[in-house]
Amino acid sequence: MIRERENIRNIAIIAHVDHGKTTLVDELLKQSGVFRSNQVVQKRVMDSNDLERERGITILSKNTAVFYNDVKINIIDTPGHADFGGEVERVLKMVDGVILVVDAYEGAMPQTKFVLKKALELSLPVIVCVNKIDRPDARPNEVVDEVLELFIDLDADDEQLDCPFIFASAKGGYATKSLDTETDNMVDLFETIIDYIPAPNGDSDADTQVLISTIDYNEYVGRIGIGKVDNGTVSVNQDVVIVNAHDENKNTRVKISKLYEFDGLKRIEVDEAGAGSIVAISGITDLHIGDTLCSPNNPVAIPFQKISEPTISMDFLVNDSPFAGREGKFVTSRHLRERLFKMLNTDVSLRVEETDSTEIFKVSGRGELHLSVLIENMRREGYEFAVSKAEVLYKTDEKGHRLEPIERAYIDVPDEFQGSVIEKLSNRKGELQGMSPLGAGYTRLEFLIPSRGLIGYRGEFMTDTKGNGVINTIFEDYAPYKGDIAYRKQGSLIAFETGEAVTYGLFNAQERGTLFISPGEKVYSGMIVGQNGKTDDIEVNVCKKKQLTNTRASGSDDALRLTPPTVLSLEQALEYIDTDELLEVTPESLRIRKKILDSTLRYRSKKN
Repeated sequence: MIRERENIRNIAIIAHVDHGKTTLVDELLKQSGVFRSNQVVQKRVMDSNDLERERGITILSKNTAVFYNDVKINIIDTPGHADFGGEVERVLKMVDGVILVVDAYEGAMPQTKFVLKKALELSLPVIVCVNKIDRPDARPNEVVDEVLELFIDLDADDEQLDCPFIFASAKGGYATKSLDTETDNMVDLFETIIDYIPAPNGDSDADTQVLISTIDYNEYVGRIGIGKVDNGTVSVNQDVVIVNAHDENKNTRVKISKLYEFDGLKRIEVDEAGAGSIVAISGITDLHIGDTLCSPNNPVAIPFQKISEPTISMDFLVNDSPFAGREGKFVTSRHLRERLFKMLNTDVSLRVEETDSTEIFKVSGRGELHLSVLIENMRREGYEFAVSKAEVLYKTDEKGHRLEPIERAYIDVPDEFQGSVIEKLSNRKGELQGMSPLGAGYTRLEFLIPSRGLIGYRGEFMTDTKGNGVINTIFEDYAPYKGDIAYRKQGSLIAFETGEAVTYGLFNAQERGTLFISPGEKVYSGMIVGQNGKTDDIEVNVCKKKQLTNTRASGSDDALRLTPPTVLSLEQALEYIDTDELLEVTPESLRIRKKILDSTLRYRSKKN
């Protein structure tokens, strides 16, 4: 018999990047009494990974649970960035409703549309939380209209359109059902969750079915599968069978050795969990996202949606530069292969393919940020390798025409810079779809642009808008190839010989363009030390010392003045490199180099 577990609610918090999901979860945890009154709690407590804290974004979805009036609310905090959309797609299978967080100034953004569409497709009830209403430029009433328009655009039914709206300031710690009512707590939000989100359905007397939606990894216990008990009960030492809706041959018998439920930020060991509970299961080595754990006498897999395909790829190569092996702990192709394939365990949106060479792996992901986070994590773990320029993944239609991925870009830009932004994006095959004033001297531009047109553009965009522009993109569809794009107007300054850069050599080189290195840095022949002001590559000798003469005029040896170098971050370096270049990544350094280091061979290959 199907029964509702009235004392449980399962919700996911979904939103565009930076609209305040993680801060909202902080407040729900705080006000439900998870922390002691004197406990010091860091901000965005759910962003536990170092990279998440540094960048201020959520990369991996996280589970937590709070109690309100004896009802357990399981909460999943999801990423807002389009590159991690695969995380959002699959955790929605665990929940019975969502809270859609929308910024009271920015309104509905591309990722808002993406995550809402996924929730509506699964017929999940939605609570709309208009956050940051305490912003001086907040426009909550207009944002409510925008969100309702978005519901209509996404073909929401009448029941979904009749969703509750909550107005909140996650930072201020309050939420209210009406803008006219003042409050200092989140009670209205808690009550709306309990009243509007249905309790999970499940037949406790049926055979066990648990769909694994997330995989965590722990050095001590290995793989941990997280999912919802759809039917039956699950208990420690129970024999179960692993099956998968997309793999008919999968049928492995295993035993559940440990079972956990969530309470606040902790996982608590339990002996048994019933239908509707969100659980973590450890001790099963061959467990993957999308697997269903079932009773051996009735192994029925729960359908699991296919994750959206990757749109860009990069080659990861064993580092073969003259400085290879000096700074990294893991440097061989075996190390690189093991690490990349291990990543597939927890990241469903990633693809890793072996190539004709044992030294090169083709890695495909959802966007530049997706791959740059992987690269940054690997270098912090002590890996040393090289990567090529990001390239988009093409498809062909039935007639053999080449199709390429197209992104929808929303750009909020000060009015004075919109001319240069429109010009640059038009040169990159972007098509302007619409313009709307945002007030306060800003305009929102909407473009459809090939994904490759955005590769390497963000740095240029920040320069063109003096750091005041905001660009957000979301994958739209595949469309016919739009023609060639010239990526980089400037050439590179290439080191002529191996050695140590000295002030005299750098002083002569800086007249040619912008330098990336300082005196004392070790360089090798074929390494890129700067950007040329003109379009062609030129070789410079940054190791050249001044020849001393017998006679010296007083003042001739005055200190040479160097312009401070431009130190590229990982993202900037990935954007900068061209198709004939590589980025050498080590735990200590990022070096850009030519694929062919020898200048004679490089000249010949260009000629050919």
